[in-house]
Amino acid sequence: MKNIKKIVLFGIIVYSILRFLNWISYKYLKNKIINRQSWDLNICCGHTDGGGVNADIVKHSDLPNFVLLDDIYNLPFADKQFEQVLCSHTIEHVDHPLKFHEELQRIGRKITYLVPPIWDFTAAFNLFEHKWLFLTCSTEFNAPPKHIKLPFADKLQEKIGQTIKA
Repeated sequence: MKNIKKIVLFGIIVYSILRFLNWISYKYLKNKIINRQSWDLNICCGHTDGGGVNADIVKHSDLPNFVLLDDIYNLPFADKQFEQVLCSHTIEHVDHPLKFHEELQRIGRKITYLVPPIWDFTAAFNLFEHKWLFLTCSTEFNAPPKHIKLPFADKLQEKIGQTIKA
């Protein structure tokens, strides 16, 4: 019985540490960066208002200046239309990160990416949603950092209905 209690306690401690690291990465650092300025475009915004145009492939909540997107590789914006573009916790989900980056470079002058750093294990290694692992300990970048395909992510996501076969 003592061993079971130790195992449970160990599990609770590990889980708490992982949740705290995720909170630092996804909530604290993300909010600090988002709130430091108004963003002309908040691409794949989710529930977050960037202060300018908010765009996503799904309308998650009521946001001002919202644009519903059909195709992230062919955005409905003019060349260099935006000065400051924020892409927060998105590029790890897309099929073609460099193609997406090229499209963001077309429409924006300065792009800021927020990615899950490898020390945020629960986000960085999320095989259920992410396709790419970014090989970095930092969160903020102006271009996609070095990345590798997450092993088994495509097969797992296909199996649980997260992706659609082309």
